[in-house]
Amino acid sequence: MGKKAYIFGGLVVGLLILSVLDVCCGSVWLSPSEIIHSDSAVVDGVFFYLRLPKMLTAIVAGMALSVSGMMMQTLFRNPLAGPYILGVSSGASLGVAVITLLGVQWRLTVDNAQCTIAGAAIIGSLAVLLLMLGVARKVRDNVSLLIVGMMFGAIAGALVNVLQNISNPDALKVFVVWTLGSLSNVGWSQLGVLSAIVAVGMIIALGLMKPLNGLLLGENYARGIGINIERVRVYIVTATGLLAGGVTAFCGPIAFVGVAVPHIARGLMGTSNHREVLPASALIGANLLLVCDILCSISTYPLPISTMSALFGAPIIIWIIVRKKLDN
Repeated sequence: MGKKAYIFGGLVVGLLILSVLDVCCGSVWLSPSEIIHSDSAVVDGVFFYLRLPKMLTAIVAGMALSVSGMMMQTLFRNPLAGPYILGVSSGASLGVAVITLLGVQWRLTVDNAQCTIAGAAIIGSLAVLLLMLGVARKVRDNVSLLIVGMMFGAIAGALVNVLQNISNPDALKVFVVWTLGSLSNVGWSQLGVLSAIVAVGMIIALGLMKPLNGLLLGENYARGIGINIERVRVYIVTATGLLAGGVTAFCGPIAFVGVAVPHIARGLMGTSNHREVLPASALIGANLLLVCDILCSISTYPLPISTMSALFGAPIIIWIIVRKKLDN
């Protein structure tokens, strides 16, 4: 077995260990034997309805954000590009802002309110995604596409600020809590929808590995080997919208994972070949978000998942910038 096979094996083993730790950690420690042999309805309920879906959500979200970030960095040839650079997150935030800050969810039950918030985020992110797909078909260069995505995000952010200024404090608190990100609000039904959305995005991403490798050497080279740049760009935007938009809709914005993990994967694998970097990014992203969730669970004071992921991701981004300056 080669070195890279051992790396993938280590990532899989780490994923299994962290998954077990994640369901054990919480306000009360549950040992694996206690979970397996428990005859307590309370323990079974905590494990099956709270910790198990939260652990699976961390894996799905970590994979989705990492792979979408990797595709954005390749498309724009920018090491600091991330899954939210196209404005999908801002569109989801606008959808949630309309529902929460205008008080719509106060007329619903708690369960319906959570579903309504997720639905609003999906609609918001889908609206921005459709706009970006339209632009991707018309705009021929990636820089213009990037700028348009940032402008869509700026417009959505401005509308959110307007809604924040006219909302009441209780509604504003609900929205702010959502923006901090959480894996705990995803139940089995929501996890099924999220997994289906992410699965479609992942299938598209897997089919793009050859075109992504071609884009590494520039658009002229990619066209020279027969890659339809315009079509590939639409597929990449679609996959990124599904992956990042789906996670944002159900978990809220989760910072830095999509930016930092692809760099870790490239450094660990020693290559930029997407046939190796894509699966490595997915596994590393899942491991990283599990670590963040475990640390949030054992913290004395409950911490949002986005805060913990930023504490991991921000130093990596600083290191990338400093190393790039030193190399120049």
